[in-house]
Amino acid sequence: MDRAAFQARFEVRFADPRFDGERAAIDRLATIAWRNHEDSRKAPRTRPAGPGHADPSYELSTEWSETRARLQAAQAGWSRAPRSRVLLVSGAARNDQTCPGENSKTMRLARLAEAALVEEGAETDLLDLSLLTSDYDRHIHPCKGCVSTTMPLCHWPCSCYPNHSLGQVNDWMAEIYERWVSAHGVIVLAPTYWYQSPSPLKQMIDRLVCADGGNPDPTSTHGKKVEEAKALEKRGWDYPQHLAGRVFGLVVHGDVAGVEAQRRNLADWLQWMGLLPAGFASQLDRYVGYYEPYGDSHAALDADHALQAEVRNVARAVARAADAARAGELARPDAGLVSPRRK
Repeated sequence: MDRAAFQARFEVRFADPRFDGERAAIDRLATIAWRNHEDSRKAPRTRPAGPGHADPSYELSTEWSETRARLQAAQAGWSRAPRSRVLLVSGAARNDQTCPGENSKTMRLARLAEAALVEEGAETDLLDLSLLTSDYDRHIHPCKGCVSTTMPLCHWPCSCYPNHSLGQVNDWMAEIYERWVSAHGVIVLAPTYWYQSPSPLKQMIDRLVCADGGNPDPTSTHGKKVEEAKALEKRGWDYPQHLAGRVFGLVVHGDVAGVEAQRRNLADWLQWMGLLPAGFASQLDRYVGYYEPYGDSHAALDADHALQAEVRNVARAVARAADAARAGELARPDAGLVSPRRK
């Protein structure tokens, strides 16, 4: 990108005429931002990694280090929590602050599940991914595919963001990682968009790749040193599963097609990361207003009392499975088996 193109893109954020009186100040900020871009100033604040790292002297981003510290604290709290905590992930893109001004059916189903969890004595945490479409400057930046180069290059938590030189900031995943780590159970609720998960949900899924085999020590690869990371993998990588042992449930809905495929894809993904299914009743795919007008779909959900009861059962199954897992009563029959195809 040349200087003129950079300037034009930088100024788009200030297109509103209310900024006109500050054009000189905006130009000065653009000059600083251009220098940072040209210098690849990804992490302007760093400090030595310190003890416990492969290279204690390596300068780590303070933002990454702070996220890592929160994940470590969350994992410690996960082990000693007085009651099970269940994360509900509402994967729809719509809410009452977006263009339609109407809440999603997914959020309504999430609230049903939340109430059932409370009845079971669980602590709940509702993650509303639709905030990506309605909150100011909130982002889940795309996965950059480091793992496709070599697994140890993918750090846990993700170290690709923030990248200040590219303006890739306000990345929500730093908080979302912590909420996943804190959970004993997870329920993913999702509508079906064109046979697939909605884009906010898929963005989160892709950025959770580091939870399955991710490298918890960026100093072992000195950041993104590809050859060092490849050598580390070739010596034998253990693919740590940072979210293993949690239990999960699924609620997938749609109006025409694709719910079974999406539900299977989500179940495979969660099990691949080492999460445990909470039983047959914990995985649900259903149609709401099958081939009926979109405008009638909320009324169709109101009338479908069986679906509402099934969603509550998903929540109850997850709450009970989380309690059983914490008590050591939910064992994996395949625990201890070593896969010949580690990845």
